[in-house]
Amino acid sequence: MNNNNRTRRPGAHKPQGNGSFNARSRKPARSNGGGWKPSTLDPSLLVRKATDVTTEQYRSIRTIEELPIDDRIISCLTKKGFTHPTEIQDKTIEHLLNHRDVLGIAQTGTGKTGAFLIPIIQDLLKEQKKPFALVLVPTRELATQVEEEFRSMTKGLNLFSSCFIGGTNINRDMQNLRRPSHVIIATPGRLLDLVSRKMLDLRVMNTLVLDEFDRMLDMGFEKDVMRIISGMHARQHTLLFSATLDNSQRRLIDEILHEPVTVKVSTGDTTGDHIDQDIIRLNPGEDKLSVLTDLIKDSSYEKVLVFEETKRRVSKLCKQLNQHGIESEEIHGNKSQNARQTALNKFKAGKVRVLVATDVASRGIDVSDVTHVINYEVPQTFDSYIHRIGRTGRAGRKGMALTFVS
Repeated sequence: MNNNNRTRRPGAHKPQGNGSFNARSRKPARSNGGGWKPSTLDPSLLVRKATDVTTEQYRSIRTIEELPIDDRIISCLTKKGFTHPTEIQDKTIEHLLNHRDVLGIAQTGTGKTGAFLIPIIQDLLKEQKKPFALVLVPTRELATQVEEEFRSMTKGLNLFSSCFIGGTNINRDMQNLRRPSHVIIATPGRLLDLVSRKMLDLRVMNTLVLDEFDRMLDMGFEKDVMRIISGMHARQHTLLFSATLDNSQRRLIDEILHEPVTVKVSTGDTTGDHIDQDIIRLNPGEDKLSVLTDLIKDSSYEKVLVFEETKRRVSKLCKQLNQHGIESEEIHGNKSQNARQTALNKFKAGKVRVLVATDVASRGIDVSDVTHVINYEVPQTFDSYIHRIGRTGRAGRKGMALTFVS
């Protein structure tokens, strides 16, 4: 954190009185999506120093060329610059090639997409069934990332995929379904829409991948997921990947997987140990936007993700930041998929330093070098807070999370 006295006041992070957040003075704001209520989350939960967590860099004793897969896949992987499998790939590939159900506990950025795609591609080279596999993901952004990875891993192999996500033209999806694909990548809502229109038959697919399962449950997709699973009458192989493992999910996982092999390359906990967490307590009458802009103008704020509570507030804040000379983009549910993807790509590429978002951005955005996460309001729940701050401090880096408190 910089030395700006607005952000590092003596005792700034100490909760007042009994430690509970007094938000009675704030009036709830309205949005197109309904009402917003001030959070009652205790600010003391949002203050924590990062701890030095020493982790050994995993390096497989075998190279990509030594994996028990088709030479054509190896050629595609080496052209992508891969030399060794990641830990999750190394520890799951034989199980998956033997068609064992697998529960993989791995964070985004550990190579888990390759871990489930490589065995699927191997099977497809033997049996080019259309459609063969369904990859179910919680967010549009993650779906497009998985499809891009599949295409790059199958260049020249005559294998095809289709991606179906909300926020796009469903008529175009229906046209795309006239061209058979080997792998279907989809978000739950759009997939069920196509199934209800009898454009897609779940009964013929052999393999199911549930990626970022914990986020799918967080986003309320449990019933949709179970409807999809119940429709997959030919399902013989299930792969479930999750960044976290909550005991409350165990019953559901046991229902979905059959005698699975469990492979953990992360703890499955959401502690945020590698993230400096602090609050910015505003003085009475202090201009919140000025404090935010002063923060972001500091050169150490290289890539900043700012969270607001509603779509309307996101748009307003993004506009205000741009008016103050801070190039920003916005992501929320009212934006088309193309607009969301364009904003994300500009943020990833460093063309803008700030991305303003609703909680949709804490579920599936894969940007490895976010330096700061800023909560412009206290999040509604601690789970939401943890998911948000998890966008920083990735790939072995330390991150910083700041939350505005009145």
